[in-house]
Amino acid sequence: MAVKGIKLGQVWRQDASGQDYLVTKVYSEVFSQYAVLRPAEVTAPDAPVVKVKVAKSAEGVTLPGFSFTQEGAF
Repeated sequence: MAVKGIKLGQVWRQDASGQDYLVTKVYSEVFSQYAVLRPAEVTAPDAPVVKVKVAKSAEGVTLPGFSFTQEGAF
């Protein structure tokens, strides 16, 4: 599902595992935009972060392998 923009604090669900991730940083490198995600759970400060390249389309932007969700299982 495409959204208008990737913003801090959004929750995205990984399609493969069903785990929820929180967007903690969005930044640009040359012509690409990246989102840094951290698991949305109690042990998140100790968990490794995931860097995902933002995919752009006519419908908006999305994170490949992730689905946007406002509802998370925290």
